[in-house]
Amino acid sequence: MGKGVFITGTDTGVGKTFFACKLAALLRESGYRVGVMKPAESGCAERQGRLYPEDAILLKEASASQDPLDKICPYQLREPLAPSVAAQRQGITLEVDRLMDVYDEISSGHDITLVEGAGGLMVPLLPSYTYADLARVLKLPVIVIAANRLGMINHLLLTLEHARCKGLRVLGYVLNRLESGVPLAAETNREALSTLTAVRCAGELPFVAASEDAYNKAAYSFAEQFDLRIIDSVLCERPLR
Repeated sequence: MGKGVFITGTDTGVGKTFFACKLAALLRESGYRVGVMKPAESGCAERQGRLYPEDAILLKEASASQDPLDKICPYQLREPLAPSVAAQRQGITLEVDRLMDVYDEISSGHDITLVEGAGGLMVPLLPSYTYADLARVLKLPVIVIAANRLGMINHLLLTLEHARCKGLRVLGYVLNRLESGVPLAAETNREALSTLTAVRCAGELPFVAASEDAYNKAAYSFAEQFDLRIIDSVLCERPLR
């Protein structure tokens, strides 16, 4: 059975899916069998009578996973709300045991499995059960994606502290620039963080315009922007295939 990584963020819309897709593609191109999982996706549009989990589809495409979409994303929710709330309003009960079983099935057929959360660690899957709890029961180390902008230092440090309180192992954090230009905060955040936390910064991702094919043909090399060594402990010594 392969190992896994849990990808979370300091908030919603900070680039978790973008990062997960680029990492999945990089690992796949390196010869690894990459599994992907989005335990629950809310805000799914309806197309031809079915909900369309866009993030899960992007993950499936980037990893070239052969797993069916309903396994990659077991819970597809209509309203753009926290999964616990969206599920309740949709008349669905999320089951942690089911998510654990699905993860075991996916990871058993891959060298590494990337599990992408929704929002941040404290977002609830159930009224009293968060993504941090899920990462803990799945025994997955965490990579945190942070929007590289003003205010991010507080958000990131709170996320790292909560991960520590939950007993999660954080492999590192990634700063993702969401704005064009050269915001002063984005230029200084990494240095400021180096004196505030011992958690490793695994890279800074530059701004990518929405007009670019951001998930597949970004104008920079992801391998040069992200330090893959932080997941050495998760990767097999060599791809199994």
